[in-house]
Amino acid sequence: MPYASMIANVDHGDAVVKKCQEYAPSNYQSAEILSELLKLSGLPKRSFDRRFRKATGYSPLEYIQWLRVEEAKQMLELEDMPIDEIAFEVGYSDLTSFRRLFRRLAGLTPGEYRRRFKLPANVEAAIRIPSPADVSKLG
Repeated sequence: MPYASMIANVDHGDAVVKKCQEYAPSNYQSAEILSELLKLSGLPKRSFDRRFRKATGYSPLEYIQWLRVEEAKQMLELEDMPIDEIAFEVGYSDLTSFRRLFRRLAGLTPGEYRRRFKLPANVEAAIRIPSPADVSKLG
């Protein structure tokens, strides 16, 4: 699972933040993810922001940005789809913003990251989990 290092830190004792951390990995690409997390918490915005940062070390926005970039990294390593499609898949409609954020967090542009870390096709095929459609073709 991408972003495992971020979601591994859920033993901070804050059940509200933990519930948000459990929700975020499946919903981070939503344009409304921050308001969804706030609503899920049931807290006023300032209290939520303060508790989230205390528990995770990240503001809610930083946390979502990291989740998105970590997922984009995985996609760049494993997929051949164009970078603008990857940006859209992880929740960014503005490619320029995505590229700027990616470079700030990853230290490389998305294209540089792909060139450096893209898995060779034979390795990719060996580690790819077959989809149900692939499995049905075998049987």
